[in-house]
Amino acid sequence: RYEDTLVSHAREHNVGFESLRRANPTVDAWLPGEGTEVVIPARFVLPQAPRRGIVINVAELRLYYFPERDGSRVITHPISIGRMDWATPVGKTSVINKRANPSWYPPESIRAEHAARNDPLPRVVPPGPDNPLGKHALYLGLAGYLIHGTNRPSGVGMRVTHGCIRMFPEDIEALYSMVPAGTEVHIVNQPYKVG
Repeated sequence: RYEDTLVSHAREHNVGFESLRRANPTVDAWLPGEGTEVVIPARFVLPQAPRRGIVINVAELRLYYFPERDGSRVITHPISIGRMDWATPVGKTSVINKRANPSWYPPESIRAEHAARNDPLPRVVPPGPDNPLGKHALYLGLAGYLIHGTNRPSGVGMRVTHGCIRMFPEDIEALYSMVPAGTEVHIVNQPYKVG
C-alpha cells in the first residue's frame, strides 16, 4: 500500500528493520511505493550455541528461545542491541529477575549523555508511556543489562540502544510469560552461520 514503510512491514511480519532492508536493497525504506514487491526474510539458520534457554545473536539482531530442555522447538524474535559506542556484551548469563511495569533508573553515563544534549533525565522514570523499558523487563546477571520492551518500537531491528536488548512490546510480553527466572542466556556474535 502507499502508506507502508519497511518499518511497518518489519513489525507486521516480526522481522527486524535491518534484516528487511538488507533483503530489499533497491527498495526505498520510507517510501517503497504502492505495489512494490517486498521480500520478507522468514527463515533462519540457528546460531552455534546451546539449544536451551535464550540465545541472542547480536550480529543478526535476533533472539532465539528454546522452551523445551531438548531444544526441539524454537521461538524467534527481532531485537535491537547497543550502538557501536554502547556495545551489547557477549557471554553467558541468566535471567535473574522479571518485572512487569518496571521503573527505569538511568545510569549516570546515560544521564550525562542526555544532559549534554540539553535533554535531562530524572533519576527514576516511572512506569508509563515515557518509560523506554516498556511494560516488561527481564533482568540479566550482567549488571545493568536487560531484555525489555520499548516505547519506540520503530527502532527494533537496529543498533540503537545503550547495550540492552530491546524487543517489540508484543514479543517481550509473550517471552516474559514463558521465561522463568534462572533461564540461561547465551549472547553470541556470529555474523556468519552455516546450516
